[in-house]
Amino acid sequence: MDAKQLYIALKKIQEPRGCYFNSDLENMTLPLLDSLLTNKERYGHMACPCRLATGEFEQDRDIVCPCEYRELDMQEYGSCFCGLYVTKEWNEGDIERQFVPERRPPDKVLAALGLGD
Repeated sequence: MDAKQLYIALKKIQEPRGCYFNSDLENMTLPLLDSLLTNKERYGHMACPCRLATGEFEQDRDIVCPCEYRELDMQEYGSCFCGLYVTKEWNEGDIERQFVPERRPPDKVLAALGLGD
């Protein structure tokens, strides 16, 4: 599977849920989808390409795309942390595009860095 095939498959599932792909296909969406596929090959699961993964599914579960932070990010900012998933209003420029802060707990980030307990 390549990024375009993944795009087509996920679009059918996610759009009915109100989760749209970033309209910048060439610079954002397809490269991020390609990175998800790389992580699937590397780790066995599609860990968010914008975060550090450990490669251990249970430790990475919260950042397997779509991550567990996506819904709240989209509600507050119209976009997920990495900008792959956005609301229709975000894509249409009806809401301000803002920086989405990291919601992942620091202990998980430290564990991904090999610094956790």
